[in-house]
Amino acid sequence: MTMRIDILTLFPDMFETVLGAGIVGRAISAGIAEVKLTNIRDFADNSYGTVDDATYGGGPGMVIMCGPVFKAVESVRAEAEPPGIVVLLTPQGRRMNQELATELARQERLILLAGRYEGFDERIRESLADVEISLGDFVLSGGEIPAMALVDSVVRLLPGALGEPESITEESFSDGLLEYPQYTRPREFRGMCVPDVLLNGDHAKIADWRARQSAERTKHRRPDLWEKYKKKE
Repeated sequence: MTMRIDILTLFPDMFETVLGAGIVGRAISAGIAEVKLTNIRDFADNSYGTVDDATYGGGPGMVIMCGPVFKAVESVRAEAEPPGIVVLLTPQGRRMNQELATELARQERLILLAGRYEGFDERIRESLADVEISLGDFVLSGGEIPAMALVDSVVRLLPGALGEPESITEESFSDGLLEYPQYTRPREFRGMCVPDVLLNGDHAKIADWRARQSAERTKHRRPDLWEKYKKKE
C-alpha cells in the first residue's frame, strides 16, 4: 500500500530537494510513498493570489484566510481516497516525537497544512484540523520545515523504506532510550580507540554493552526520557 501525503503550502519550491533525495526520494521512486505539493495561493479568491488579511481586533502581522485553505483541502480530497487526516503544523500543537511519527505512519493518507505569517484563521483549526503538531518550543518563519521533518520521520517508518528493517528498532527513541555509541574503521584514530567489547565477536556481550550504554546515555543526557522510560518498566 502506498501512503499519500499532501502538503499545502505557499512555498512548494522549498520541498523539491528534500523530496528527491535520500530515504524519502527512494521511497517515492519505489511507490512506497506519494507526496503531492499544492500551492494554497492557487485557491485565492482574487486574481492577485491574496491568501492573507489583517486580523480582526487589530494587532501586528497578517493571518491566512479561511477561503483558500478550505478550498485547497477540499480540492486535494476530491482527487483520491481516503480523505486522510488533516495535520496543522503549529507551535501550539502536540510535540513531535517518535511515538507520534509511528502513529502517523499507520495512516493511509496525511494532508499537511504549512502556514506562514501570524498563523491560520482560528476556524481552520476548529473545522479542518484533525491533529495539531509542533516541532518544538521555538518559532519558525513557517510550517514548511516542520512539514519536511514530519515527512522524513514518517516515510522512513513505512515498510520497505529502509534497506535494513532492524535499523528502525535500534535508533534513538524507538524504545524510549537514546541510541548507543557506534564506531567504524579505523580501530584507532588520534589516540581514540574502539571499545574492545565490539571487536571480540561475542554478540551477547555486545548487546549487553549497547543496552547499558543506551541507558547511561539517556540517564545523563535526557533525564526526562529516562524517567518516562523507568515508569514503563
